[in-house]
Amino acid sequence: MSKYDIIVLGSGPGGYVTAIRASQLGFKTAVIEKESLGGVCLNWGCIPTKALLKSAQVFEYLKHAEDYGLTLKEADKDFTKVVKRSRNIAGDMSKGVQFLMKKNKIDVIDGFGKLKPGKKVDVDGKEYSADHIIIATGARSRELPSLKQDGKKVIGYREAMSLDKQPKSMIVVGSGAIGVEFAHFYNAMGTEVTIVEFLPNLVPLEDEDVSKQFERSFKKAGIKVMTSSSVESVDVSGKGVKAKVKTQKGEETLEADIVLSAVGIKSNIENIGLEDVGIVVDKDKILVNDWYQTNIPGYYAIGDVAPGPALAHVASAEGITCVEKIKGMHVEAIDYGNIPGCTYASPEIASVGMTEKQAKEAGYELKVGKFPFTASGKAKAAGTPDGFVKVIFDAKYGEWLGCHMIGAGVTDMIAEAVLGRKLETTGHEVLKAIHPHPTMSEAVMEAVADAYGEVIHL
Repeated sequence: MSKYDIIVLGSGPGGYVTAIRASQLGFKTAVIEKESLGGVCLNWGCIPTKALLKSAQVFEYLKHAEDYGLTLKEADKDFTKVVKRSRNIAGDMSKGVQFLMKKNKIDVIDGFGKLKPGKKVDVDGKEYSADHIIIATGARSRELPSLKQDGKKVIGYREAMSLDKQPKSMIVVGSGAIGVEFAHFYNAMGTEVTIVEFLPNLVPLEDEDVSKQFERSFKKAGIKVMTSSSVESVDVSGKGVKAKVKTQKGEETLEADIVLSAVGIKSNIENIGLEDVGIVVDKDKILVNDWYQTNIPGYYAIGDVAPGPALAHVASAEGITCVEKIKGMHVEAIDYGNIPGCTYASPEIASVGMTEKQAKEAGYELKVGKFPFTASGKAKAAGTPDGFVKVIFDAKYGEWLGCHMIGAGVTDMIAEAVLGRKLETTGHEVLKAIHPHPTMSEAVMEAVADAYGEVIHL
């Protein structure tokens, strides 16, 4: 039986990052993977979807070339080639993780790992042991009883990014990041898209101002939006799909080629031996402490299988924190109130901290500022004036409570707010930090100026 210091079960952005950090700290490390190195994020999630969205963005630019004073006879797309480009990029990234495993002298064990008591893992009949076993098995597309996925007419995100041919029409159920990113991609490619959301707003976890702006942008792009609605049943017996949708006005039947179910994720905790070891699970999550230890010594859990936001950057941070604590280093527990969220549709959405509603409910007296990109020279010059930056401060002490952005490239801008909040920056300090002009990022400074009654360009 092979013996390690640390075995990581799963090689997604939680697992492979954990393994590399463990190796850097001098631990003899192995990672177990049943499919492809990089997990869902690199192979079927974050990275390939961004490749699809880039193709959509370029296609949109070509279709609107005249807006930039350019003449183009006709712009067209080859859907198969768009998908192939995305798959090639995913393949290259997975090879990059293979290189990192070799570089850091991490053993990669191919197969399905099952936890056993006594700090052991069985991989297809062969046992491995370690002083510490870290569970990082991630999650998959969640199925609703009324929306069973068959992989052909009712699909999840995997099928959505590798279809053989482009559907003429699509119903997207759910308006979280996965749902709206695919809705935007297929709409930009020319598919007729309807998005159905159970809650009153699209992207319902975002600040309400952002949700309203986003819905306006989606409708302007030609996407049919149905909020406060739910898919009650689907009929796949015919050529396409018929979906019965319950709305506030009654029941409606929608027809489309395909239904994409994007109603959240389900943790991969089945059949991995949790019950055999006695690890406690609650509401589909493995219970852990601040250092990701389960109730059984020597077993840990990070990423989508543990409580907390199911985001790639969170999984990576949790894994690093976990192994640094095992090493005996002085580490701080992760501040889950300062985790940025990003949605890569068009327009993009990025946020961190409290929404205005949450801050009010928490009892803060607020200073709120907003700067629209219609007043940004850079945004106007780039032809992307939709959206705004919104900042929320505690009026008493100047604490930066939240930042919410919607517009082109905002996912690259949110880090300023994350860092500022980490360093306990006040509104006055942001205001006095000179931002470059003309840039999209100066909208952050302008929004802060608006909060403090000092805005110049509004």
